[in-house]
Amino acid sequence: MRKIIESTFVTIDGVIGEPHLWGGPYWDSEHSGYASDLLFDADALLLGRETYEGFAQVWPTRPEDDDPYTARINAMPKYVASRTLTQADLTWNATLLEGDTTEAVRTLKSQEGGNILKFGTGPLSHTLLDAKLVDEYHFWVFPALAGRGDRLFDTYPAITHLTLLGTTTFKSGIVVHRLAPH
Repeated sequence: MRKIIESTFVTIDGVIGEPHLWGGPYWDSEHSGYASDLLFDADALLLGRETYEGFAQVWPTRPEDDDPYTARINAMPKYVASRTLTQADLTWNATLLEGDTTEAVRTLKSQEGGNILKFGTGPLSHTLLDAKLVDEYHFWVFPALAGRGDRLFDTYPAITHLTLLGTTTFKSGIVVHRLAPH
């Protein structure tokens, strides 16, 4: 069975929104190496609508020459969960999940293949957490205070305990907590 691994950037004050505004100073070779390992250990992406729309505006426009990370993201199949989109960009290897999201993700997990990497945290994350479909969370805690913005699991109504699988600390101050649901 494939694993779903969620990777999310978060500030010390819990903000996940607009990481391009607060994350840039910390994106270095250690950051890139860890991100590449996650990406190249996966063979598909799982995205919520907002993350998909943001990524679809940026990644296809980035030059792939001498950038294996960009080439990999652009080439990978992407599965998009949305209640509002009626179609995905097929030229960017995107497919909308049809029917019940939980069942569609269960079906993806049961297929042959490598890990499924999920970027971002939002309504899809709540659905997956409720259904116990995420196998690992990689929360990248940045040494920054954003003050305002979308917050990590801000509206999640239930207390949920996670098991620490490990941590990775970068010289920049980022600490990645690798966690799993009980």
